[in-house]
Amino acid sequence: MEVIKYTFPPHGDDRGQLVAIEAGKDLPFEVKRVYYIYDTLAGVRRGFHAHRNLQQILVCVSGSCRIHLDDGHETAEVLLDKPTEGLYIANDMWREMYDFSEGAVLLVLASEYYDEADYIRNYDAFLQMIREKESQ
Repeated sequence: MEVIKYTFPPHGDDRGQLVAIEAGKDLPFEVKRVYYIYDTLAGVRRGFHAHRNLQQILVCVSGSCRIHLDDGHETAEVLLDKPTEGLYIANDMWREMYDFSEGAVLLVLASEYYDEADYIRNYDAFLQMIREKESQ
């Protein structure tokens, strides 16, 4: 499994830092939805799903968290702890977010609008979908 991280260069001076992420330039898809996760309690895991079509870039803009990725064959654990670094998650990838630090804010840039039908929320169904795609 290839883990793809994007680096977004900061721009700053003695007043502070700014990170700009430009659609059509810095991302592999057009952004149709933006949301963020925050105030996640210690020990809580989030996600537990995959998407049929949606792609995402995750950026921990404050604090840190870990991302568990699973493509049906391999797994990877990724630490996000820099507001200048984004993790690309393709469709057909199971994801879980965990180990959120106090004050962590996880920003998500998504390629599609929210569509419940795009979610695969059962891990066994996810594995079945991967097997079916591979047999085609």
